Amino acid sequence: MKKVGLVIVLLITMVLFASGCSQKAPDNMKNETEKMPDKNIVQTAEDAGSFTTLITAIKAAGLEETLSGKGPFTVFAPTDEAFAALPNGTLDSLLQNKTALTRVLTYHVASGNYTASDIVGMKSIKTLEGSDLQVNTVDGVKVGDANVTTADIETSNGVIHVIDKVQIPPE
Repeated sequence: MKKVGLVIVLLITMVLFASGCSQKAPDNMKNETEKMPDKNIVQTAEDAGSFTTLITAIKAAGLEETLSGKGPFTVFAPTDEAFAALPNGTLDSLLQNKTALTRVLTYHVASGNYTASDIVGMKSIKTLEGSDLQVNTVDGVKVGDANVTTADIETSNGVIHVIDKVQIPPE
């Protein structure tokens, strides 16, 4: 009789132990790979090394504080090569005209955190500049006439999508 009681106690202990091990961890105990990035959009772009012209333009337009702020923002970030492909004199002209520069830069930013999977279902996205930036997902992902070459670079205040062409807002 003692053996039966011992077996029952062991079975109950095993069941209780197994049920306790299968519980989901609370949300505040997520593993390190699910942790939010600690760098904002500006810091992330600076660290990447391929957005020096964009960072220069952001600072010249006085948008550094905004794009380092709470957000969330979605930034379609032209690379240095995209800025270099602008017609001669365009970048210099923009850098000397803060209003025009701000307009061009805010045409690359949307309020909200739009990942690639969100964008795929959209026809356009409203930019901070005020105009809609057209989205086309027929052959890859395009915003305006730029290809998204790298998507979903997460930051602490939004997401960056790398594009291969500077977008100029409509008049």
